[in-house]
Amino acid sequence: MLEKSRSGERFRWILVIVVLALVGCVILVIKKPHSLYDEAAPVPGPPAAPVKKYANALKIAMQFFDVQKSGKLVDNMISWRGDSGLKDGSEARLDLSKGMYDAGDHMKFGFPMAFTATVLSWAILEYGDQMESVDQFTDAKRSLKWITDYLINAHPSENVLYIQVGDPEADHNCWDRPEVMTEERPLTQVNTSSPGTEVAAETAAAMASASLVFKEIDPNYSRTLLEHSKQLFNFADKHRHSYSISFPEVQKYYNSTGYEDELLWAASWLYHATMDRFYLQYATEKNGKAFANWGTPTWFSWDNKLAGTQVLLSRLTFFGCKEVSKCLISGLQKYRETAEAVMCVLLPNSPTATTSRTTEGGLIWVNEWNSLQHPVASAFLMALFSDYMLTSQTAKLSCNDDSFTPADLRNFAQTQADYVLGDNPSEMSFLVGYGNRYPQYVHHRGASIPADANTGCIDGFKWFDSTDPNPNVAIGGLVGGPFLNGTYIDSRNNSMQGEPTTYNSALIVGLLSSLVTTSSVVSSFT
Repeated sequence: MLEKSRSGERFRWILVIVVLALVGCVILVIKKPHSLYDEAAPVPGPPAAPVKKYANALKIAMQFFDVQKSGKLVDNMISWRGDSGLKDGSEARLDLSKGMYDAGDHMKFGFPMAFTATVLSWAILEYGDQMESVDQFTDAKRSLKWITDYLINAHPSENVLYIQVGDPEADHNCWDRPEVMTEERPLTQVNTSSPGTEVAAETAAAMASASLVFKEIDPNYSRTLLEHSKQLFNFADKHRHSYSISFPEVQKYYNSTGYEDELLWAASWLYHATMDRFYLQYATEKNGKAFANWGTPTWFSWDNKLAGTQVLLSRLTFFGCKEVSKCLISGLQKYRETAEAVMCVLLPNSPTATTSRTTEGGLIWVNEWNSLQHPVASAFLMALFSDYMLTSQTAKLSCNDDSFTPADLRNFAQTQADYVLGDNPSEMSFLVGYGNRYPQYVHHRGASIPADANTGCIDGFKWFDSTDPNPNVAIGGLVGGPFLNGTYIDSRNNSMQGEPTTYNSALIVGLLSSLVTTSSVVSSFT
């Protein structure tokens, strides 16, 4: 009787254990998706097989830099382009023949040109391996050097920087090819009497970032760039004054809304280039508190570098600041938090998502003039932040009570790129030369005039007024983009929507390079 009782008790315990085990399994099954979500995705290895559409688009986008080159062309791949601007800078006994024309005109505006160089450098530093996988790495460095050669020559002494070649009023009153232009090409400089902090600081950022690109392949050139960068940063910081005030005429073209962001941007790049603690302290202490606008997301553009600075400095928190004593973690953390806020604003399913989007297609849309700049710039930053998370094995980004993975961020970046490449209500690619349908009446002097036409300043307007499509393709140009309702008017007279710019090209090259294949980013640029 006692043995039977014990057997029954033993059976009951076994039954309890089995039931508990089953309950535990159910709980594990229920919780498994959440636990997996909290686990970081594996770090990608070397670049994977390229995604064909992004690889093809990148190869096309890179060519617009060749379309825009001024000077004595070397290994020219654009059949309808030739030497131009060979005497630029001669009135100051400088060689300013290189550089790139800003857009569809023949102006060399130093402010956006320097931004082009900074963004292109950033893209090369982060995604050089991806570029290499589709044979675009060499072309990217060659295009960058074409700009930085110009910037070096434009800085003949510590406190003098030539910021413009050409008179925009005279230039815009002509419609001719750059190879035969006859209008005067006056020079504009900033100096201690007429300072221009934002353009000097942006040029410092361009040279500091480019010095990292050329550090191993051309050390002497890299050192030259870095020396110019330090001098320009000192000039910009010591003589704080907006170039839009020194030269009110630029307000019509590239008006600056403030120079504070460029100072932080330049200091951030100089820290990466030198690892000199001074520059990190500059950006994270007194000037950071005064200028960084921590906690308030902004749009990244040629005029406002705050969001770019926040992402660039957040890189240090992902890879370089494990020890509090090594870095000024409190200031950096504020940059990181603001960068995260930027991401949360961009993600469409985030509780803090912006409503600034097209009515159809989900494109970020901020303003009607050059509307594609902001979505492409935003997507580039999103791709960078996603890769920082992935490489550092950061599992998720929190936006209030919601969480997002690196894959979520990358997917958003892809949606913006895909819209540009033709996945939009108009089924039109806004990257000239890509796809079956793209703008044919691009606002671009050289593209609109036959290469064998001999035009003067005024008679070239017959090509401007022509109803025929452009005889030359401004290959790789990213046009301004659609209106809020998604429409695009393909007209040569529509510069608001139809004019490509070099800084747009730098941004789309960066975005496409990030998407062309998966790979981890480097933990340090040095």
